[in-house]
Amino acid sequence: MSITFADKVIDFNRHLKFEGSLPNGFHVLNPYMDNPETMDVMKQFYYKYYNDQVQRRFIIGINPSRHGAGVTGVPFTDTKRLEKVCGIVMNSAYTHEVSSVFMYEMIAEYGGAEAFYKDYYINSPFPLAIIRQTEDGKWLNANYYDDSALFDMVKEFMIMSLKKHISLGLDTSEVYVLGMKNAEYIGKLNKEAKLFDRIKILEHPRYIQQYKSKQKQLYINKYMLALKHE
Repeated sequence: MSITFADKVIDFNRHLKFEGSLPNGFHVLNPYMDNPETMDVMKQFYYKYYNDQVQRRFIIGINPSRHGAGVTGVPFTDTKRLEKVCGIVMNSAYTHEVSSVFMYEMIAEYGGAEAFYKDYYINSPFPLAIIRQTEDGKWLNANYYDDSALFDMVKEFMIMSLKKHISLGLDTSEVYVLGMKNAEYIGKLNKEAKLFDRIKILEHPRYIQQYKSKQKQLYINKYMLALKHE
């Protein structure tokens, strides 16, 4: 039987490891190694929506949050939406992730999860969750670009990850990058590694949900204009 898009993504996630150095106070979470159920629900998700050989367009996030893909293994998907929208139950965790709320409202407007995931694949240049320790010892979500030393240390791994994502069978003529600052850094990586023909920038779901929630429909409309290809 021929290898499907789902098989390739699952294989990518199964072998996902970051073995490089990080600056003091930063740590990488690998949900596939930390929780056996993550691997199980991630496989269910990809076999449900990606078990074909269809070429998809690529939407690029920053890096997973510890409450979204850092738990479920599915980008921009917390356990609430994984169960309610995708019909996949995760018993070992219960999470609510701000970005996931916007993403699934946008997906509903697009035509639902099946239609959306048939056309798009979402992941991140750094596909594992990064956390940083505060002075009082708490751990918070971090972005790969929050610290220049951090970016320098993960840059080669990010280029390698983006190339692996592309090799799953993605359309590289146009890529959609979420977040202005993220786009700035993806632009740098693209200049160096020549990965995509064009970069289209969209506001990050977390930014919209946190700061622009009253204008949410305007941003959903903006996503529709960018993503709907008749």
